[in-house]
Amino acid sequence: MTNLRLIARLDIKAPNLIKGVRLEGLRVVGDPQAYATRYYEQGIDEILYIDIVASLYERNNLSDLVRYTAENIFIPMTVGGGVRSLHDVEQLLLFGADKIAINTAAIRRPELISEVAKRFGSQCMVLSIEAKKQRDGSWEAYTDNGREKTGRDVLEWARMGQDLGAGEILITSVDQEGTRKGFDIEMCRTISDAISIPLIISGGMGSIDHFLAVAKEGHANAVAMADVLHYDRLSLSDIRQAALTNGISVRQP
Repeated sequence: MTNLRLIARLDIKAPNLIKGVRLEGLRVVGDPQAYATRYYEQGIDEILYIDIVASLYERNNLSDLVRYTAENIFIPMTVGGGVRSLHDVEQLLLFGADKIAINTAAIRRPELISEVAKRFGSQCMVLSIEAKKQRDGSWEAYTDNGREKTGRDVLEWARMGQDLGAGEILITSVDQEGTRKGFDIEMCRTISDAISIPLIISGGMGSIDHFLAVAKEGHANAVAMADVLHYDRLSLSDIRQAALTNGISVRQP
């Protein structure tokens, strides 16, 4: 059985780690380097950095943070936000990133997914999707922190991303993000069951029960957590123990 990966998500508005609700109302949490180091020492499986304002300014500003992390934290690191070209991907990989998450640029030019996968390998290319539920029960992909509609159906976009060469899907529920009310399990399960590549679910974790529910019912391959870790609402050791107690396979640090 493949382990369910536990990922610490750190949204960055340089130079600060920030947190919002539904990707809005951003509040400063602290120094991202310190938090990343703490999660590494506590046994997190991966670190996910998202430059949350990068697409607005069409640039990724995490080079120093990525370089520091690569030199001090020895677990996989995914970096996203403002990545627009093969050059941007190459630079972040040179700084020490293992995978690159792309949202807006992939929406604008889906061929970029294939270009990244062919040049650097599918395992490097993470398609990031910000999803909002629609009145008809479907989900639409958004950009710019859930502000800009794209007209793309999330399920179709995830399948297309896989076909174009993405090695992983990161899906964030804008509706649930930062609410601590639980994941959108229906969306997670629908997308996961429709693709054959790993799915990371993000947005909504507020309790152990939320984690257990998405792990058992959502069919996710990885769970990205932010609020519950940043504000010490849950410890990684408690999450791992709950997983093991409930028959969910996770890595033991």
